[in-house]
Amino acid sequence: MASVRQVQVTFDCADPERVARFWCEVLGYVVPQPPPGFESWDAFNSALPPERQGSAFACVDPTGAGPRLFFQRVPEGKVVKNRVHLDVRVGLGLTGDERLAALETEGDRLTALGAKRVELLRADGFNESCLVMQDVEGNEFCLD
Repeated sequence: MASVRQVQVTFDCADPERVARFWCEVLGYVVPQPPPGFESWDAFNSALPPERQGSAFACVDPTGAGPRLFFQRVPEGKVVKNRVHLDVRVGLGLTGDERLAALETEGDRLTALGAKRVELLRADGFNESCLVMQDVEGNEFCLD
C-alpha cells in the first residue's frame, strides 16, 4: 500500500495571486520559483492563453515542513461556510489572558492585511479560546 508523502491544500477563489500573497504574509510562506525557462511568474503568465492567465498561483513553506497552498480561479463566488478551513496556531500552549492577547495581536496584524474578524470564541472548559476570521475573499480560518 502506498503512503501519502505530501499534502497540498487547494483554495477556490476569484483572484489567486491576491489570496496566495495574503496567505504568504499570514504563514511566512513564499512564492516558489517560476517554471524552468521563465525568468518570472509574470513571464510565465504572459505565455499562457488569455483565458488561463491569472488562473492559478501557489505559495510554499520555505522550510519545506508545511503543505503547499494552491489557489485556483473558479467562476462562482463563495456562498456558504467552508467545509474545511485552516487553523493558524498562534496560541499553542497558551491559556487564559495570555492566549487571548496572542490571538488579538495576530488578529490585528491580519486585519491590517485585509482579513476580517468574525467571532471570538472564548474558552469553555473543553476548548481553548480561538478567533474566527475570514481571508481577503471571505474564506473562514481560525486563529487557534
